[in-house]
Amino acid sequence: MASLIENLMDTLNRESEEYEALIELSTKKTPAVIRGDLAALQAITEEEQLAAGRIQHIENKRRDVMKEIAGVLNTDVEALKLADMIRVLERRPVERQKMEDCQSRLKSAVYRMKQINEHNLDLIEKALEMAQFELNVYYAMKSAPETANYNRDAYNDGSVMGSARRRFDAKQ
Repeated sequence: MASLIENLMDTLNRESEEYEALIELSTKKTPAVIRGDLAALQAITEEEQLAAGRIQHIENKRRDVMKEIAGVLNTDVEALKLADMIRVLERRPVERQKMEDCQSRLKSAVYRMKQINEHNLDLIEKALEMAQFELNVYYAMKSAPETANYNRDAYNDGSVMGSARRRFDAKQ
C-alpha cells in the first residue's frame, strides 16, 4: 500500500507540474490576445495542446493508481477521492501531510488555470464584440440612405448619401 501511495503522490506532483506549465502558457496567451497576434496565439495554442495531452496521460495513470488503491481498500474507485486517501493516512502523519500538500498544490493549480482561462475567454469575447461592431459600422456606411434627388422625368435618381462617386474635391 505504501508504494501505491508514493505512486499516487508522484503522479499528483507531476500533474501539478504540467498544470503549472500550462498556466505559464495561458499567461503568455493574454498579451497575445490583447495585441491580436494570431501567429503567437497559434503557437501558444499548439503548445497548450501538447501540455493537455501530457496532462491527460498523467490523469490516466492517476486513475490506474486509484483503481489499485481502491482494490486494496476494497472500495469503489468512483467513490474514492483524495480526501478519503488523506483520512486513510490518518495514522501516518508524514505521508498524510505530503498527500495534503499534493492535493493543495493540484487544487491551486487547477483553480489558477480556471481563472486565467476565464480571463482570456472574456478578452476574446470583447475582441469579437469589437470586430462585430466595426463590421456593423462598415456595413452601415455602405448602406447609406438614398437621397430625395429626382431626375428630369420626376423619378428618384437613386443616388446614395456619402456615395463614393461624389467626393469633395479641394482643387475646385
